[in-house]
Amino acid sequence: MDIAIPRERRPGDYRVALTPVAVRELTTRGHRVFVEHLAGEGSGFSDQAYREAGAHIVYSHEEALQRGELVVKVARPLQEELELFYEGQVVMAFWHLASAHPAKVRTLMAHRVTVLALETVQDDDGYFPVLHPIGKLAGRFAPHLAGHLLRNDAGGKGILLGGVPGVPPAEVVIIGVGSVGTEAALAFANAGASVYALDINPRALERVDRDSHGRVVTLTATPGNVRKVLTFADVVLLAVNRPGYRAPIVITRDALRTMRPRSLILDFAIDQGGAAETSRPTDHTNPTYVVDGVVHYCVPNVTGVLGRTATHVISNALLPWVQAIAEHGLDAALAQYPALRRGLHLRDGRIVHEALKARYASEGGSA
Repeated sequence: MDIAIPRERRPGDYRVALTPVAVRELTTRGHRVFVEHLAGEGSGFSDQAYREAGAHIVYSHEEALQRGELVVKVARPLQEELELFYEGQVVMAFWHLASAHPAKVRTLMAHRVTVLALETVQDDDGYFPVLHPIGKLAGRFAPHLAGHLLRNDAGGKGILLGGVPGVPPAEVVIIGVGSVGTEAALAFANAGASVYALDINPRALERVDRDSHGRVVTLTATPGNVRKVLTFADVVLLAVNRPGYRAPIVITRDALRTMRPRSLILDFAIDQGGAAETSRPTDHTNPTYVVDGVVHYCVPNVTGVLGRTATHVISNALLPWVQAIAEHGLDAALAQYPALRRGLHLRDGRIVHEALKARYASEGGSA
């Protein structure tokens, strides 16, 4: 099979879908891999490293997108990239179509592109084998990000997460304790912050309580509890997520107004539309904005600036699924692996994923 790996085009995204080691696994089995010139530069992988792994280097973005029967990306393609895909082509990426503009979905349908969304590949036991590893990385990154944004010169309150003797630590609230929220809760606690974790799932709260050895305060995510913790929070991490669906709004504009000036919201649900009424996507060039005195950070590709680590995480998680399609073909791979079927969103010009169908039905669109 011909497999294409284009360079990521979103601002501040230094990741690439597969490492040279992963590419070698494909080329030694007879598959042709086309890698765009400098695709691995941001994550520390040279064109020569890919050549030595058996890949062909292509020098235009258009060729990189069109040489592969299977295209493997990280972030959702841009609108101009969608126009280059052709009928029957399979494109794997973190698509997050629940929050995409309808024009993008219409373009994909018109081009009859097969869309495999990495964020909804799900095992029978409920585990998301591609989404969860990158979510854990995002969660561990959260304290580093918050620590920087709390500095005065970054527009923050000028406080240290962990405090010092005689001065209390930052108050950190995490709403949603899946893979991202759990990792973030533990990382913030390890940084010395005072951490509160909220979720509607009692088992999720039990897990974070156990894993943190009681260092994280757990609360049921009722509207009343959410409003209560917002009044004293220095940092609020929104990590609510139902893969394939738009994120629910858990912070309304009225609730936002109860927060202290220069408090910080990290909306890690922005990939799925955002979990605050005032959230809108930003990028790594201009990552924050202020509403009602509260700093908002809403970068969808948050791990894009961790190019090397994020690429290793994604490549390790993604390679088995690329191999399955390359070795068996799409139809056989979908038949053999139910987890992969759950990642299928569009095929033959039709929406086939139930969550996306429901969105378009509610908006009066056609599936």
